[in-house]
Amino acid sequence: MKVKALVITGNGTNCEKESRHALEKAGADLVVEANIWELMAGDCQIDNYNFILLPGGFLDGDHLGSAQAAAHRFKYGKGGELLKQLLRVIEHNGVIMGICNGFQLLVKLGLLPKPNGKRTVTLTHNQNGRFEDRWVKLVANPDSPCIFTRNMDILDLPVRHGEGRIVYANREVEIEIQNNNLVPLAYCHPESGKPTMEYPHNPNGSPGGAASLCDPTGKIFGLMPHPEAFTHKTNHPHWTRKYLPETGAGLEFFLNGVNFIRNQG
Repeated sequence: MKVKALVITGNGTNCEKESRHALEKAGADLVVEANIWELMAGDCQIDNYNFILLPGGFLDGDHLGSAQAAAHRFKYGKGGELLKQLLRVIEHNGVIMGICNGFQLLVKLGLLPKPNGKRTVTLTHNQNGRFEDRWVKLVANPDSPCIFTRNMDILDLPVRHGEGRIVYANREVEIEIQNNNLVPLAYCHPESGKPTMEYPHNPNGSPGGAASLCDPTGKIFGLMPHPEAFTHKTNHPHWTRKYLPETGAGLEFFLNGVNFIRNQG
């Protein structure tokens, strides 16, 4: 199956070019950027594509909270048509990936951790109350259904966010998410490789070191770190000091998404 990717831009996104480059480098057959107002006007239809990417940035200046205004636009603009289109992408075995602000949008839409519109999780201000811009070490959960983190172990990625702390509605929700392995990627200690709450290895204080969430199908995935910012070894701050593969670890997320769609038939 051909991979037709859509990068949704506008109103404060600022990582769409890197995201488009990553999708093209991963071998997507078609990559299109469309502004939110093109979608609202009906000039572009989300469910004409099978790989939807919601990039990082600061949608609507984070007014009302990160991605909150954009979530209302998807849920209530044009009778909720944009949210319906997103859901149809999943129904047709497509995939959705949200990075940083895109992750915040997926959570505020109620698509993560379960695409039923019921909010059981949110993303709020970092525990230390500061914007964090640093590289972190992450560990993948091999038991997660997430199609984007398949065959991953420990990797480096940059973070740059002020509202990245995952908060669960209650302890029961947290346990359910953990038991179903819906945290595919966690901040880890650089020595032990285990998920950590220790700052600065965990930059925002998310419980259990959670850096991401996926839905039970593994086809909807959101993460706070920026994989599109590490697609070549020269993106890494230590590339001149230690051996790194030519391809940056972040590209693997896009390759996994592209390969999943391509293998559907």
